[in-house]
Amino acid sequence: MSEAEEVSSLLASWRGRAVRAENEIRKAVVGQDPAIRLIITALFARGHSLLEGDVGVGKTTLLRAVTRALGGAYERIEGTVDLMPNDLLYYTYVNEDGRPKVEPGPLLRHGEGLATFFFNEINRARPQVHALLLRAMAERTVNAFNREYRFPHLLVFADRNRVEREETFEIPSAARDRFMFELSIEAPSNPTQRAALAFNPIFHDTESLIERVEEGVLPYEELNHIGHLIQEVVTASPAIREYVLNLWEATHHPEAFGISLSGVDMPNLILAGASPRGIAMLMKAARVSAWLAGRDFLIPEDIHAVFHEVMAHRIFFTPVYEMRRGKLAQDLTKAILAQVAAP
Repeated sequence: MSEAEEVSSLLASWRGRAVRAENEIRKAVVGQDPAIRLIITALFARGHSLLEGDVGVGKTTLLRAVTRALGGAYERIEGTVDLMPNDLLYYTYVNEDGRPKVEPGPLLRHGEGLATFFFNEINRARPQVHALLLRAMAERTVNAFNREYRFPHLLVFADRNRVEREETFEIPSAARDRFMFELSIEAPSNPTQRAALAFNPIFHDTESLIERVEEGVLPYEELNHIGHLIQEVVTASPAIREYVLNLWEATHHPEAFGISLSGVDMPNLILAGASPRGIAMLMKAARVSAWLAGRDFLIPEDIHAVFHEVMAHRIFFTPVYEMRRGKLAQDLTKAILAQVAAP
């Protein structure tokens, strides 16, 4: 068997694991199939994910199910207004002998074995905490105790609820740009699924739900290698490359592509479009989307499948429009895909 055939066989095997992981996560989460697929995409694209939604729609349950399917060491921290950066690195206490002790915190406790870090209600934490998290996300390293700690397998998941605004801090643009996806989690609209959530006792016990998910379906220590192979194998034709560059330009100058939104002065809408990092993440996610569909080449639908979740939080509006970000970002990304000619 040639090297190319071996790679193809390996990736086919891992595609089966990815589908199996999706099915396992669905045992604990109802009505979130698009979000589950996108999180699986992020795992193989090696990108961090931020979830946003109302209170009680299942964001935490979804992330816990994902981390169980992923395996590896898992840590979680709750965002609070009094949380400080050092709380991620170490904690102090007085032991039974009355002496002060210092122990590694959630980021350091497992060393290089840390696979998943879940930051609950990230917008309740101070900007100083965001700054430390930013380095961990971007470089997968932090400095503590006069040495550098590395987390080669780390993926960060965070969530925030969009209802409560008191004692919260806006996540800075630099930190948001480090998240590959920003996913909106909504309560299911399907009547059968809503009835199951309301009346089936299975969904009233979160711990039992999580235990239904098979642990370690996707061996975390191999994902970097598999993700790298996917990026090498899935190709983009010249037509697709030109299409992506036009999409990128449309995030900066939508009016140049004939895009208009009702009640919006288009030349004064955009403060900053997508960054080069954003376009790189778009391509990484799109290649995984193509691989999950069983292809080794990109088509426009692969771009469309991840475009809004990768791009919406990377387009910054002028202050007069920023307060309407949620609706405008969704309308704009839809208009860009509708208006920019696809190959």
